[in-house]
Amino acid sequence: MRKLTLTALTGLAALAFAVPAVASPVVPIVMKDPGCHWFSVNGKFSTRYVAHGTVAIMNLDQAMLKFAGPKGTRLEKIGQTLRFTKGTYRVTMVGQSKHDNVLTLVVK
Repeated sequence: MRKLTLTALTGLAALAFAVPAVASPVVPIVMKDPGCHWFSVNGKFSTRYVAHGTVAIMNLDQAMLKFAGPKGTRLEKIGQTLRFTKGTYRVTMVGQSKHDNVLTLVVK
């Protein structure tokens, strides 16, 4: 009887601390020349990323990033991760040179 109770409690604890099945992906923005910063997805570099549902963006670039979107502008420090919902975001680096990439994040 005690064994059954312990097993049931262990199962409930596992459910309580389980990671949600639909976790939003974490997409890094990295420093790479030429172009300065890029989305890095599955080993490929791109200036445009389309997400279907909430997405988390991690700044692995060399400076703070600026996200201009439907609800205004957000700044993301180096090493920080921010979540984004529906909208189209224009991503630039703070103090960016004219020849650096302008990234586009589309969240549907």
